[in-house]
Amino acid sequence: MDVVVQKYGGSSVADLPRLEGVADRIARSAAGGDRICTVVSAMGRTTDDLLALARQVTERPPRRELDMLVSTGERIAMALLAMAIQKRGLESISFTGSQSGIITNDRHSDAQIIEVRPVRIQDELSRGKVVIVAGFQGMSYRREITTLGRGGSDATAVALASALGASYCEICSDVDGVYTADPRRVPDAFLLEKISYEEMLEVAAHGAQVLNVQAVEWARKTGVTILTSAAHREGGHSRVTTEGTGLPACGVTVAENLVRLHLRGTDGELRTRLGQLGLPFRPCRGGSEAETSCVVATEELPEWPSLRSELTRGLGSRLTLQEGISGLSLVGKGLPADAVGQALETARLSGVEVLGTETSQRRVTLLVAESQATRLTAALHRTFIEAPAGSREDLPG
Repeated sequence: MDVVVQKYGGSSVADLPRLEGVADRIARSAAGGDRICTVVSAMGRTTDDLLALARQVTERPPRRELDMLVSTGERIAMALLAMAIQKRGLESISFTGSQSGIITNDRHSDAQIIEVRPVRIQDELSRGKVVIVAGFQGMSYRREITTLGRGGSDATAVALASALGASYCEICSDVDGVYTADPRRVPDAFLLEKISYEEMLEVAAHGAQVLNVQAVEWARKTGVTILTSAAHREGGHSRVTTEGTGLPACGVTVAENLVRLHLRGTDGELRTRLGQLGLPFRPCRGGSEAETSCVVATEELPEWPSLRSELTRGLGSRLTLQEGISGLSLVGKGLPADAVGQALETARLSGVEVLGTETSQRRVTLLVAESQATRLTAALHRTFIEAPAGSREDLPG
């Protein structure tokens, strides 16, 4: 019998009726004869609520204690899901990340998986049980509880799929796959039936929340096929493998909660100061020649209010912070040579002020005010991405 790894995100198990629906779906999969290992995220907004609770205690909660706190969310979900499956007449058992053999490095809040030893999972699967694993968490080589960062349950699932020799890893959420843009922002966005690891890495790293970056990196390294599916409805899916989309531009993504830093000084000074606070230096273009500019993504920084205060104290009036910024990224393997110029012209014609730009071999990113992100996302999609012939009838909305 084949092993199949399924992962269900927090929105898929947001409340008990939805959790029961997931239990039904797992039971149907098990009835087909496959051995099922399921990875589950915390229910709904549990993680955000726990983070908010920590901030009521202290502006800068220690990351180790945050990991101890937020890892409880997945434990609640895994135990309830195991109970729901047993109620359906199947044997099931739940494991934490550490019990599952997820070994990570020694970083808290954004740990990286370095090894998987799924001995207990293999034993229980061989006994015919449905195994439920708490996603988003593991144990460091120092035997500390660690968490994997936002969307880390995806990484748990793909790493387990590789270690278990699974036929594939199915990531189940409230969307049925990878779209050329968020359909809530761009009604004409369409589903990509296939996308390469390289394309998916760029899309995931710059705002698309369908898959976690670490998960895609694991899949590329180990050759695991990822399927993205909707948890509670029938529909299509996207397949992430070595095969690409075949499109010059495959997506327009939006990364929110960015802060742009302007320093009247050298990039070395800003780079050093950020390094002292454990923040990466992510340069961007824009502003005067006398300024150094960079971007900080604050969504993964629970201690950002404290870090912001330290930056302001250390650099004084020479530092200007612009918050409420979104990064709109045009991603593709075949972007035109003048993609930056075309994107800037699209923004001008849309009446959107561009605050800065970033570029790489497969990406052009425009920094804009969050209030203007949806308008420019739709315009960039119209300019660079066209639906394949014959697919218009399948477009959402």
